[in-house]
Amino acid sequence: MKITYLDNNATTRIAPEVYEAIIPFLTEDYYNPSSMYEPARQTGQAVASARKNIAGCLGGVDPKEILFTGCATESNNTAILGAAHGNPNRKHIITTAVEHPAVLEVCREMERNGYKVTYLKVDRNGNLDLREFIQSLSPSTLLVSIMHANNETGVVFPIEQLSRIAKQTDPAIVFHTDATQTVGKLPIDLVSGLPYVDLLSFSGHKLHAPKGIGVLFMRRGSRCRPFMLGGHQEDGRRAGTENVPYIIGLSKALTLATENCERDEARIQQLRDRLESTLIEKIPSVQVNGKGALRLPNTLNISFHYIEGEGMLFQLSAFGICASSGSACTSGSLEPSHVLRAMKVPFTAIHGSVRFSLSRYNTEEDVDKIIEVFPQIVANLRKLSPYWDNERNAPRPEALDMLKN
Repeated sequence: MKITYLDNNATTRIAPEVYEAIIPFLTEDYYNPSSMYEPARQTGQAVASARKNIAGCLGGVDPKEILFTGCATESNNTAILGAAHGNPNRKHIITTAVEHPAVLEVCREMERNGYKVTYLKVDRNGNLDLREFIQSLSPSTLLVSIMHANNETGVVFPIEQLSRIAKQTDPAIVFHTDATQTVGKLPIDLVSGLPYVDLLSFSGHKLHAPKGIGVLFMRRGSRCRPFMLGGHQEDGRRAGTENVPYIIGLSKALTLATENCERDEARIQQLRDRLESTLIEKIPSVQVNGKGALRLPNTLNISFHYIEGEGMLFQLSAFGICASSGSACTSGSLEPSHVLRAMKVPFTAIHGSVRFSLSRYNTEEDVDKIIEVFPQIVANLRKLSPYWDNERNAPRPEALDMLKN
């Protein structure tokens, strides 16, 4: 069975060009870049070249501001814990209620250790309230950590504006953004576009590089203590032998994404929009989560009232279609999405959400396949729902009352 893959916010396939770039560093140039002999020095030079290239793709920052990690989760942990250790006199953190668990769980741990954390709310479209953010800033604020775009809904936050307000309010506030879902999908310029961002995290496997490689941009002068100790690597900021093949792969993947960003963005959004409009046309009682906000061009989070998302995903999988109901890091939980809860998605829809996330490798045929099978999947599941009137193909009156409440 041919697989139709639309779960690219969870992970992406490795680009063929990335695979080709990686192979020599698994077979021939396998040396430890910290060793002193000539072949190892050449490997070290390849890492330095990759670091310089990644810095260039992010707007031309200083290559020394690029810190290689194992994943975005490690980058987020390093940013938050490192900022706290580097600024011990401040005990207030601002984040949002819709962050990825890699940020939320760290903030909750900080609360258990005596820090005050403000969790900013979002509206029904997933947007932040700028006034609430401004009112949350205080003389004790240590760190602001707000994602660039939400992994479940694709809603994009105004990081340039938020970081500027924070820094102009108090230059000592550290501003961190988890850009895992935007690097490679949107242009990122840390020099002229996001000059007030101190720390920025992302991961290779979201942009067609391998799993197991991440980056933390750490602007020069940021007070952020090392998180992993035990070696001199990364200028003493992150101990451990560098993952040379995957660093090379990430550099290649980011080059491809940067060179093709504008073209890919337009084509992917056209596919997403066609899928969205057709499903709305063919299936009654649906809502697009984040519809009224600026969204990533590749992401569609859509809820179907009166049925369970798990059943839809199971039946989609039977047709070889890969999608998700939210973050892969919380897929084992029976609880509804914390993002959709924060957006106050109605009870009748919060369990019935599906996220389709596309990449440059998706085609019109992929969208056609979903359009062909998905309306019938929803119809079959609704036949089993006590809230659905099969004869009218509409919710029962009591179900509509639940939606109003």
